Amino acid sequence: MADSPSPLPALASLLGPAGLLTDASDLAPALADWRSLYQGRALALLRPANTAELAEAVRLCAAAGIAIVPQGGNTSMVGGATPDGSGRAVIVSLARMNRIRDLDPMDMTMTAEAGVVVKTAQEAAAAAGCLFPLSFGGEGTAMIGGVLSTNAGGNNTVRYGNARELMLGLEVVLPDGSIWHGLRRLRKDNTGYALRHVFVGAEGTLGIITAAVLKLFARPRANEVIFAAVRDAEAALGLFRRFRDNDESAIRAFEYMSGDGVDLTVQLIPGVTLPLAERAGHYALIDLASTRPDADLRGLAEQVLAPAMESGEVLDAVLAESEAQRAALWRIREEHTEAQRKAGASVKNDVSVPVSRVPELIERASEACRKLMPGIRPMPFGHMGDGNIHVNLVQPEGADPTAFLARSHDIMDCVNEVVRELDGSFSAEHGIGQLKTDMMEEWRGGAELAVMRQIKAALDPKGLMNPGKVLP
Repeated sequence: MADSPSPLPALASLLGPAGLLTDASDLAPALADWRSLYQGRALALLRPANTAELAEAVRLCAAAGIAIVPQGGNTSMVGGATPDGSGRAVIVSLARMNRIRDLDPMDMTMTAEAGVVVKTAQEAAAAAGCLFPLSFGGEGTAMIGGVLSTNAGGNNTVRYGNARELMLGLEVVLPDGSIWHGLRRLRKDNTGYALRHVFVGAEGTLGIITAAVLKLFARPRANEVIFAAVRDAEAALGLFRRFRDNDESAIRAFEYMSGDGVDLTVQLIPGVTLPLAERAGHYALIDLASTRPDADLRGLAEQVLAPAMESGEVLDAVLAESEAQRAALWRIREEHTEAQRKAGASVKNDVSVPVSRVPELIERASEACRKLMPGIRPMPFGHMGDGNIHVNLVQPEGADPTAFLARSHDIMDCVNEVVRELDGSFSAEHGIGQLKTDMMEEWRGGAELAVMRQIKAALDPKGLMNPGKVLP
């Protein structure tokens, strides 16, 4: 409300000098997204120390009609944590709310605040003899609140599921400043609407996740990582099926990489090398793990690879002989994004299709983009085991990056046309943010989008929670 007094004096009194920042130098890192697609402005950066402080801060902002943009590690790929250019919103950082409140190896649960970095959660679980399996490239920066708000996926989804499947309960500050205390660590709790799932994937548009009860798992006692050159994407899918048919429970990750993507990574990332004698057009990375002390994963790998090589599906393969080699093989996959950044501007498509249609997606989307823009460099890679491929397109060599990015939506539409024909989704694990809101009407219009809007109106009638995100 324009006539309302500024809440900043009351926020300063509530949060203290460490909790309310207004200097331009303090705000600057929070005003741009990780990909530098968006640059916003804000009244202030709020850094509450606990849930009670956050709740009161939200109440003060709601009373003054001040919009709130929640921010965790600021690793969104779709501008989901960046304010608009109006300068009328405040950013709420969860970084100071970073305690692990409880860890129970018998219940196999961890209660972590929203500001706990994913890597820290992994390390805390490991120290207790357990596993927190959420894993992806930004795990050293991304925070628990953010990965739940976006329902992050990652490398191990084929085995453990997305962030949603790893969550049992939530604590949430609602748009009016009230607190929903839903930190239940129950495996079964059938008491009406499952409210916790409303906030997972909502990208901070319905409330601010402040803590979560997370599922833990038994730590693997055996691990094998295989890097294989395959005939084509169809052969990679055939290899996935061979491993699944032999022992589905052993597959922790199954990743696809194009030959061009691997070539670029080897070329531009120091220390990354191709572990095979000859390059190929397509590769698969398979991570096997078991909690059984007597698991013969190497025997399983050899049992699966032998007939696959005999049939010509697999051209060559290497099995890691040490933890250092396992990390080196995984690094080929994990450095794809950085290599593409070094190669120039790129358009990133986080899409999913039924697993059976992944090879068709890779082939058809790459060809469609080449026809749209001669010289464009398709670099598809990602989670073949769960149908989520990042169909990334790198600018033609020598092209103007700004001109290339100006056609981002044309390129995304080109990929999405193929995705739609294959019964897929235009957003698999990155979310909608502000990058893809214009796609929601076409893809999720009608009753589905109407229900989303009704939920938003019911919980946030003033529209102050992360405005401009998710809903068109």
